Amino acid sequence: MTTIKDVAKKAGVSIGVVSKAFNNYVDISEKTRQRIFAIAKELNYTPNVVAKNLSSKKQMTIGLISSGVLNNNEKDNNAFDIFKGVYTAVEESQNELSIFLIDSLKQKQKSYAQYCRERNIGGAILQGIRTDDPYYKELIDTNIPCVIVDIMTDMNNGLIGSVSIDNAKASREIAGYLIERNHRDIVIVAGTKETDVNAERIKGVQEAFKENDLVMCDEDVLYAQFSEQQAYILAEKYLQTKQPTAFLCFSDLMAFGVMRAVKEAGLRIPEDISITGFDDLVLSGYTQPKLTTIRQDFIEIGRLSAQLLQSLMENKLDKKHIYVDYQLLERESVKALRK
Repeated sequence: MTTIKDVAKKAGVSIGVVSKAFNNYVDISEKTRQRIFAIAKELNYTPNVVAKNLSSKKQMTIGLISSGVLNNNEKDNNAFDIFKGVYTAVEESQNELSIFLIDSLKQKQKSYAQYCRERNIGGAILQGIRTDDPYYKELIDTNIPCVIVDIMTDMNNGLIGSVSIDNAKASREIAGYLIERNHRDIVIVAGTKETDVNAERIKGVQEAFKENDLVMCDEDVLYAQFSEQQAYILAEKYLQTKQPTAFLCFSDLMAFGVMRAVKEAGLRIPEDISITGFDDLVLSGYTQPKLTTIRQDFIEIGRLSAQLLQSLMENKLDKKHIYVDYQLLERESVKALRK
């Protein structure tokens, strides 16, 4: 069986040069690259799909860079559903899928751009990425087409697209739902400040409050990092001194934590306090009471992300931003108050 060492020996170069040629490094001349490809073909050496992509002068690999899969919460299946949608769309094409699972807070080992270059990735989908992540900023400044989930970017270089629900509209709608039921003392359980999705949902709630002559006070916005446990801790502390009529949560996971804190405080849902979520996790239809929430179709988000990326890679672009439909699911966790 032919090895990379055999190719290097016949080409009169080092193994490192052969590796760089197959991984599209810019410090390898095109003449040297093509000579190495010709020798590899002569020796019947095909290391992987990357070599095939390069020899055909077309990059056929899509990268999925995701931090959501490693969130260590078995209740949250959002990132996995996005992966299923991406996989479904990629499988229908002639492309391959390469997956890079990371933790945005801990990821220090390899930049996203380096990952894409080493695997000759033609385009990348980024999911669960923070806007203050330097590796994110580095990647979108390259010539690699990217689709970003839940970050609606205004970049006009033609290589960046995005897919999400209209988060501002959805949060405005669910805030309006509470206000229409005469809730005025509403606590916002927000996610992580550094995420675009959190900023959009804050904006939507502010719009709903302004339309109804309400003011969002800083002390009534609890940043729980999209964490069930952190939401529980913050709600528990808040309830020691105040009792709002409703908690509006930016994720179902955080709503689960708030539910636990409310019940442990001896209060009833929704008789004493109403609670809303965001996402419609599987468990949200089985909580006691069942959770009123915004439903997102994460499989569809993943599928459309992969389709949009393939259009960017092939220069067949109709639009750069795609809004996926959402649905407000009215269940049992909200009580209509008397005026």
